[in-house]
Amino acid sequence: MFKITYFYFLLLLIFCTISIGASRKDLFTDPRERMVTTQIIARGIKDPRVIKAMRKVPRHLFVPEKIRGSAYDDRPLPIGEGQTISQPYIVAFMSEVLDLSSRDRVLEIGTGSGYQAAILAEIVRQVYTIEIRPGLGETARERLKEMGYRNIFVKIGDGYKGWPEKAPFNAVIVTCAPEKIPRPLIDQLTEGGRMIIPVGEERGIQELILLRKEKGMIIKKAVMSVVFVPMIKEEEIMVR
Repeated sequence: MFKITYFYFLLLLIFCTISIGASRKDLFTDPRERMVTTQIIARGIKDPRVIKAMRKVPRHLFVPEKIRGSAYDDRPLPIGEGQTISQPYIVAFMSEVLDLSSRDRVLEIGTGSGYQAAILAEIVRQVYTIEIRPGLGETARERLKEMGYRNIFVKIGDGYKGWPEKAPFNAVIVTCAPEKIPRPLIDQLTEGGRMIIPVGEERGIQELILLRKEKGMIIKKAVMSVVFVPMIKEEEIMVR
């Protein structure tokens, strides 16, 4: 009798464990799929590598636990220190317009939570990302390490200066808005390199600019009006 009861107890325990695991998985799998279908594909994102990355990367792990239920909403979310994680569509759009390849090395300015870096890391060979706020940068570094990303390199520093020691880069993506495009970021692009960057005043109209370096010339194109947090210089952080 004891053996039979114990046997059924084990079966019940296994069933409950599987059910709980499935519930935890489904809790975010379905919202993530809806996000991709209704916010990404429906708005014209076509690059299969970007779509695959958006399906794979668990956005809810990049936002504070108390707002994880909103992780797949169609909007930016606060991540602390006055910063935000970008709207999913903007992440996908900026990734797609860079026309990335699996061989590319990408510089990101504004690590934030690390979500954009994770999306890029699913597509390209290496991602070098700079965050000026030590708290956010260290948290993102640990998070990305725990998630198994070995092709993302995080630096705490001033994004205006770029990362000259690791240049040149095939692409640069900037997730905060300077009033003018920093010259060091242009200089660190390879021939044929691309940059996507929001430009404008903090409380004014910002334009998302797609830039390409061709034969020493810089070709610019405004592709969208946007709202991003301002780009902060190192000395401004120190004053605060």
